[in-house]
Amino acid sequence: MSRTTFFEVEILDTETKEQLCFLDKVEPHSSIGDIKIFFHKSYPKWYPARQALRLDPKGNALRDEDILQNLPVGTSATMYFRDLGPQLRWTMVFLAEYMGPLLVYLLFYIRVPYIYSKKYAFTSSPHHAVSLACACHTFHYIKRLFETIFVHRFSHGTMPLRTIVRNCAYYWGFAAWLAYYINHPLYTPPSYGDTQVNYALIVFMLCEAGNFSIHWSLNSLRCEGPMCQKFPHPSKNPFTWLFFFVSCPNYTYEVGAWVGLSIMTQCVPVALFTFVGFMQMTIWAKGKHKTYTREFKDYPNLRMPILPFIL
Repeated sequence: MSRTTFFEVEILDTETKEQLCFLDKVEPHSSIGDIKIFFHKSYPKWYPARQALRLDPKGNALRDEDILQNLPVGTSATMYFRDLGPQLRWTMVFLAEYMGPLLVYLLFYIRVPYIYSKKYAFTSSPHHAVSLACACHTFHYIKRLFETIFVHRFSHGTMPLRTIVRNCAYYWGFAAWLAYYINHPLYTPPSYGDTQVNYALIVFMLCEAGNFSIHWSLNSLRCEGPMCQKFPHPSKNPFTWLFFFVSCPNYTYEVGAWVGLSIMTQCVPVALFTFVGFMQMTIWAKGKHKTYTREFKDYPNLRMPILPFIL
């Protein structure tokens, strides 16, 4: 009978190189997630989601599913610990990010006192585009909240609290900025009137339907083990046919919805929010596209990250 070779794991502080923990007789098939649990027993304040373990102080953090015996270490492994700070679960993250813009926008729409002149308090805009924009904005974030609770599956369990504060400032701040101008008493309706508004509404609703369809398709994608073993394909739903051309059609539809709202309101802050969002989603899409092409040798060459045939 073969004898099991156990590992010794030394965990050092990344900054001071001081030894924080020494684990003896660690099973070779133990994962980094298991090691984090062992470390947590010695330091209860550093729960697993708050820990980052590296083989090199300046290297990338190891994934929870990485197996000890598969790492480039001997039977005596040295790891470097970094505190990621307080964490919140992704569901709470998105609820905080999306509930804020929803409520902030409505405060401007109903024109609560002290936002505009007192004579406009609790009055409504006479322009059809303003009410329609509020309905679209509200629908968008209610949809996001619904997806967060019932549709999305998250590959990472938590997000650092400091990142949440930054993200909330971004979403809440932009919502207040664009809502201020759209609901302003001096707001000027679109140049081409109802024709422009109605066509923009069609673009918005189609893209919202497409975005939801992609999220539902990704939710239905079956995975085996800690990492997904399949990449998404088009289905019978026509909205998913965009998978023929891009890796992240959910971002494509998201940008399209905000383009529709920009056209509907003809408002510069909305267009700027759309542009900034497009830049960020392009970065995410490129990262996801790179992961797909690296992990799947049969990944379609025709697909681009976010814009068909372009980007």
